[in-house]
Formats: sequence, C-alpha cells, structure tokens
Amino acid sequence: MIDYSAFAALSPTTLADTLSRNQIMDLGIRPLWHGMPRVAGPAYTVQCSAGDNLMLHAAIYRAAPGSIIVVDGVDVEYAVAGGNVCTVAQERGIKAFIIDGVIRDLAEIRERQFPVFAHGVVPIPGIKALAHPLNQPINCGGVQVRAGDIVVADEEGIVVIPLEQAATILSKAQARAAKDATESLATWEQAHRAKIDELLRQQGLLD
Repeated sequence: MIDYSAFAALSPTTLADTLSRNQIMDLGIRPLWHGMPRVAGPAYTVQCSAGDNLMLHAAIYRAAPGSIIVVDGVDVEYAVAGGNVCTVAQERGIKAFIIDGVIRDLAEIRERQFPVFAHGVVPIPGIKALAHPLNQPINCGGVQVRAGDIVVADEEGIVVIPLEQAATILSKAQARAAKDATESLATWEQAHRAKIDELLRQQGLLD
C-alpha cells in the first residue's frame, strides 16, 4: 500500500535529486492558477488525438478517486477540457489534471480551486471522435508515464516516479530532506564556498 501523503510531503525539487532527468516533465507544463497546492497520487493515463478530447472526457468517469489524470493532448490548438469537465472530475475525487496540451474556462476552474497543470489556455474546444485505450503508457511533458506511476506536482515542477521504484525513491528523498532540515545556512555556505573555490582552483581561476 503506497502512502501518497508521504510523497506529498516532499517537494518535486527534493524528489528530483533522487531521479533521472527523464522523470521530470518539461517546464512548459505549469500550474494554471496562483497558489495551487502540491498534489501527489497515482497516474491515470489518457492518450488524445490532435484536436480531439474524447478520451479525457471518458476518463473522468473511469479514473478512481485519488487519481491524477495525466494526458497527452498532442497539440495546443484545441482545449481538451473546460469548466464542466474539471468540476465533474473534482466531484468524483480526481486530484488534478496534468495535461501536455491546453484547456479553457480557466476562471471557472480557478474559482473551483481544481488543480490543473498544462501549457495554457485557449477558448476553442476539441472534437470528440477518436478513441484510444485508457491507462496505457503515454508521453507527457517528455516523460513516459504508465498507469499507477506516482506523480508529484506543484509550482516547482512535476516529477514521475515509476511504481516499481516508489519505496526506494521515497526512502532516499526522505533522507535527503531530513539532512537538509538539520543543516544550518551557515554550515551549508561554508561547505558550498569551499567546494566552489576548489573547483575554480582546479581550473586556475582562483587567486
């Protein structure tokens, strides 16, 4: 049983220090309203076609409460979700949307305080025509995401933790956070300056 609250207690920055670069999403996928809380949970993956939002609309009725719906929206010309879809998802217990694409109705979504991470907002809706299997591996923000992988997202970024590595990554990140919490700024600065000076000295740039 995975304790998602333990992952939610760690920032993406701390988790990123224990992950490879290919587990960290592109910076273009960002929180769409100010003050969005950190979210952590299992990925429910959705593949859309360009200009088509059918599968995200299907996913909100199929994803389990507590899930984070992660979407490959393919393009940024047409919105894959709007206010009603986000409201239904929120009422069904979905924690957040993470979308490699765009949405619309941001004012409604912000008012509802539903977390959405995406490239931005456009007013044009997509069509509903092309079906894809749900909960299959997708690419979102440059990261391969599989159903059940653990996603942690906030204003600092989005990380994806492969399910089979969850216990190891959590232990390493908790140890890193505990170490950081016990180190004063003065101690960090002393060690940091010594390291920087040594690197400069090695390249002949320190008097």
